[in-house]
Amino acid sequence: MNLKEVSELRRRFRMDRNAISRIYGCFVNSSREIVSYIDESMGILPQDEAEKYLNLLKKALSGKLGKNLIDIIFSTEQVADSDEHRLLMALRDSELKDGEIREEFYQKIINSLDLGDSNYLILLAYDTYDVPHKNKNDEMDADASDAVFSYVVCCVCPVKERKVELGFFPGDNEFHSCAGQIVAAPELGFLFPAFDDRAANIYNALFYSRKTDEIHQEVIDSVFHTTAPMSAAEQKEAFQNALSEALGDACNMELVQSIHDRLRDQIEQYKESHDSELLELSVSDAAAILRDNGVEEEKILAFRDSCATQFGDGATLNPANLIDSSRFEVKTADATISVDPEHSYLVETRIIDGRKYLLIPADEDIEVNGFGVRVKGE
Repeated sequence: MNLKEVSELRRRFRMDRNAISRIYGCFVNSSREIVSYIDESMGILPQDEAEKYLNLLKKALSGKLGKNLIDIIFSTEQVADSDEHRLLMALRDSELKDGEIREEFYQKIINSLDLGDSNYLILLAYDTYDVPHKNKNDEMDADASDAVFSYVVCCVCPVKERKVELGFFPGDNEFHSCAGQIVAAPELGFLFPAFDDRAANIYNALFYSRKTDEIHQEVIDSVFHTTAPMSAAEQKEAFQNALSEALGDACNMELVQSIHDRLRDQIEQYKESHDSELLELSVSDAAAILRDNGVEEEKILAFRDSCATQFGDGATLNPANLIDSSRFEVKTADATISVDPEHSYLVETRIIDGRKYLLIPADEDIEVNGFGVRVKGE
């Protein structure tokens, strides 16, 4: 799915736009026991409660593609004959109305999910979307539909204890102590099937994880029986390992600055283009950056081999997962220096009298903890 398709579905999670008739789910305690079930008609729920359910489900389609939102791909064999795909199709085809199928799905989540000592809420909803036709100008015609997209969306939300606080009770016209449990934003969730090319793709699902460095592989294993792509944090670490192992001493400050600047430029140009497709960087593109910086071909070949080992042959990477384009930070054992990425070139390395130093020009005013100071001898 691309950004436009995700955004198109997110817009459905409003009271006047969705076709969700019921909300299903269950409340699970930290001992993995189901405390209670949810089976609520959206038509009779108070509007504020219905909107809260919709907002929780909508958040399972939030975040950045390739970071929070991850493509789950089923093999042809799984789609043809597998318990995991059959269960997901049964959830959709039954419109979530079959209690036994819902229970089987809940148990898959409960038996695999690790949220520590947290209680949590599993939510499920089924929706049908009359996909509007798009004209030659990429404008939607609400009166013409190309197809109907039927899908299931799920989210898992931690349920947290609220601190005892004073609350106003209108009936008594007084303030009293009150406490309780509140539902937090989803920790994970998914959409099935995927909405690719504005149509159902039963070979894919879209998985959501609130934390980009913790994508709950245990749930992906249980529900989808497939290996998810590396998390953003894992991609960054693997890329850094490939550079440092292959380049050795050639992996210096100047080279890392150049790589950071080139990738940051790509990210900025991508943002300005408003392209809905995911930004990609091939290993050959990364190798070209090294070549432009004078790295020896032997080391470039070693880098390509390391990337093949880390990511697989023919892998494409998301530059936004490899660097933090919003900052440039240099750390030593005793100090951390943060520089505006646009001015990363100001940081230099020097060896003076046999010691390594980081140098930054100090032509402008200098402050120490907000106090203006002068350079000795100035």
